[in-house]
Amino acid sequence: MTNVEKRVTELVEQKLTEKPNVFLVSVKMHSQGRLVILIDGDNGLDVGDCAEVSRFVGHYLEEENVLTDAYTLEVSSPGIDAPLTLPRQFLKNIGRQVSIKLTDGSKREGKLLALTANHVQIEEKIKPKGKKAELIESNIPSEDIVETKVLISFK
Repeated sequence: MTNVEKRVTELVEQKLTEKPNVFLVSVKMHSQGRLVILIDGDNGLDVGDCAEVSRFVGHYLEEENVLTDAYTLEVSSPGIDAPLTLPRQFLKNIGRQVSIKLTDGSKREGKLLALTANHVQIEEKIKPKGKKAELIESNIPSEDIVETKVLISFK
């Protein structure tokens, strides 16, 4: 993490103490001066939350002269197609359908039931050959998971 990313992380966390339902996902300084802050909320996020964080961070970056070159500041949510990275993101999505990519290259899909320190629990539909499909609760070890994404349903 660069010094800029560290300082921006501190600023965002300071601002979010006023908003306990909103949390920081990541801060990344990209090439050509593009600074991207991703935040999320336990009950969703609105444009006002992003604007407040942007104004707060932008003010202090200018005041402290943290960045000497021109930069672009972007504050947004990770987006629906972004992988879940923090325990808090998993917890807010309990009950939703997820797709889990494993280290062996396989995928598992099911309803997210729980998250522990060691595994993700899902309810998946298993259809043995020649038998009726059944719902099974499965614990997937955290070390076997490469990526977890929420599945979007338009039904």
